[in-house]
Amino acid sequence: MNSNLFVSALLRFRNFSTLLIWTAIVNLVSGNGQVQNMIASQTADYSLVLAGAYGTGVLVYVAMVMQSMFSNNYKEEVKRKEKRKEINDLNRQCNRLSVQARNYGNPIQKQKLRKIMQDKNDIFNSQKRGDEYSYLKEKIVEQSLKLVISYTKLMMNYSIRSKELSEININQLMNKINANRRKISFMKDDRMLDDINNVIEMDEKAIQRVKDERNELERIHARLDYIESMLNMFKHQIISSIESEEMVEKLETAVNEATALDSVLQERRRNQISL
Repeated sequence: MNSNLFVSALLRFRNFSTLLIWTAIVNLVSGNGQVQNMIASQTADYSLVLAGAYGTGVLVYVAMVMQSMFSNNYKEEVKRKEKRKEINDLNRQCNRLSVQARNYGNPIQKQKLRKIMQDKNDIFNSQKRGDEYSYLKEKIVEQSLKLVISYTKLMMNYSIRSKELSEININQLMNKINANRRKISFMKDDRMLDDINNVIEMDEKAIQRVKDERNELERIHARLDYIESMLNMFKHQIISSIESEEMVEKLETAVNEATALDSVLQERRRNQISL
C-alpha cells in the first residue's frame, strides 16, 4: 500500500500538473531577453537564478507529494481505487473461467452457468448505481465475485470427475469378484488362496471408493444448487440496497466451503481409480 500510495502521490494530477506548469513558466520567462537582461543587471550569475527557480518548483512539488501521502482523504481515495481494480480483476477472472467451463459442462450445466453469469453481471454493475460510496456493498460485490469463481471451478471439476466416474463399469468388477469367490471353493493351495483373497479385497475397496465418490458428487451437486440460489437471492437484495454484515459472512463461508470441495475433487482426479 505504501509504495502504491507513493507512486499515486507522485503522479497525482494536482501535484504533477503544478510541476509542469511551474517548469513551463520558468522556461517561458527565462527565454525572454528583457528578463535575462534584468536578471543579469541584478546578479552576476544568471544560471544560479535559473537553477533556483527550477529548484523552487521541485520543492513545491515534493511538498505537495508529501502532503498527499499524509492526507487521510487521499489515502482513502487511493485505497478505493485499488479495491476497484481488484474487483475489476475478479470480474475478468469470472469471465475467463466461464468460457473455459463451458467446454466441460453438459447442456443443463451450461444453462445454469449462463444464469450465474447474468446474476454476477447484475451484482457487479450494482456498485455503479448511486452516488454515495458503500463499503458494505463493495465487500458484498467482492465476495460475490469470489464465490462465482469458486462455483465455476467447482462446477468444472465436478463435470470432469462425473464423466470419469461414469466411464467406470462396476458390474465388470463385481463379476470378477464373484468369479474369484467361486474359485476359492476349489482352491487347495494356501498361497494361491491368500492371493485371490487379496485381489477380492482390493476390488471391493475400489467399488466402495467409486460409490463413495458418487455420493460425494451428489453432495457437491447440491452445494452448486445452493450457491446458485444464494447468488440469485443476494442479487435481488443488493439491487434493492438491502445489505448487511450477515450477507458478507455467508458469502465468505460459501467461498471457503466451495474452495475446500474443489480441492477434494482435484485430489480425487490426481488419484484416479483404475480398474
